[in-house]
Amino acid sequence: MSAIRLLVLGAVRQHGRAHGYQVRNDLEFWGAHEWSNAKPGSIYHALKQMDKQGLLRAHDIAPSTAGGPPRTEYELTPAGEEEYFRLLRAALVQRDPKTDLLSAGIGFIVDLPRDEAVALLKERVRALAEWRTTVTSYYTPEGGPGQLGHIGEIMHMWVHAADSGAEWTRGLIERIEGGAYVFAGEGEPFVGVLADGQENPYAPRDAARAPEAADGEDGPDDAG
Repeated sequence: MSAIRLLVLGAVRQHGRAHGYQVRNDLEFWGAHEWSNAKPGSIYHALKQMDKQGLLRAHDIAPSTAGGPPRTEYELTPAGEEEYFRLLRAALVQRDPKTDLLSAGIGFIVDLPRDEAVALLKERVRALAEWRTTVTSYYTPEGGPGQLGHIGEIMHMWVHAADSGAEWTRGLIERIEGGAYVFAGEGEPFVGVLADGQENPYAPRDAARAPEAADGEDGPDDAG
C-alpha cells in the first residue's frame, strides 16, 4: 500500500478543496519529501489519477494574477472519503507498514475518534507481539541465534524492531488515553496545513519558486 495516496487525500481533505501546489507545500511543511515518496511528480500524478478513479473531484478555477494556465482545485468525493479512512486505519493497525505509511497514519490519526485510534494501535501492539513470538519460535536455534553466525544478526534486527515498535506504540496509546491531542468530535482540531500563499519555512532549497508557476496544472506527470 502506497503512502502517497493517503498523504494526498489527507492533505486535500484538511483544506476542503486544494490545488496541487497547496498539497505539495503542506507535505513539504511536514517533511514528507524526506521520509516518503511525496515528491512533486508523485503528488501531481496522484491527484490526476485519483480524479480519474473518482476519489477526487477536479474544479478548474481562474488563472492567478501572475498569469499561467487555470489552476485545478480538488476535493474528496464520497468514494474518496471512504478510501481515505480505509487507508488511514490500515496504516495504523499493521505491524509492519513501511515507515512512510505509518508516518502518514500518525499524521492523520486525529481524524478518527479517540477510542477507535486507541483500539487500532492496541491491535498493532498485539500483531507485533504475535510476530515476535513467531520469529523466535520458528527461527531461533536451540543454541541461540549466534549458532547462525552473522546471519543471526537478522534475527536480532527483527526482534529489536518488534520490541521497539511495540514500546513506541504503547507510549502513544498512553498519551492518547491520557487526553493528549484533539480527536474527531472533540472540538477544534490542530491546524497542520498552510494557508494558500503562506510561505513554508521548511521548504527544500529548490522549492523557492513562485506558487503560480509551480502549480502546473499542473506539474510533472510522473509517479516520482
